[in-house]
Amino acid sequence: MRFVDRYPIIVTPKLAECRDFWTARLGFEVVFEADWFVLLQAVGATMAFMSPDHPSAPPGPEPFPGKGMCFELQVEDAAQAYETCRAKGLVCDYPLTEEPFGQLRFGFFDPSGLWVDIIEQVEPAEGFWDRYMTA
Repeated sequence: MRFVDRYPIIVTPKLAECRDFWTARLGFEVVFEADWFVLLQAVGATMAFMSPDHPSAPPGPEPFPGKGMCFELQVEDAAQAYETCRAKGLVCDYPLTEEPFGQLRFGFFDPSGLWVDIIEQVEPAEGFWDRYMTA
């Protein structure tokens, strides 16, 4: 099987707010838009938002905010991404933090309630993983 793309569909009544948030603050572009669906892309990432009342909504997903889901966007330079996002007016709920498990990251909620982590993989703190290794 050869995949052409992969992306989450966030079911939310806040299509316009999500579209505006992701395009203005994170540099995504609208690829397709209808009154019930918005498909967005940036280099290396695609995502979509769908109205909960459209007949094509898949069975099961409830409108966000959902529980237990986050959307990870890995970048080459998290500090630069943080400054760029803040300059565009993004309010971060989790400030730029170097995590001992090997990530430099920051996070925020989008208008649908989706938790978004912007991460850069870095070296973990010395000895961090030792406590998880078994002999």
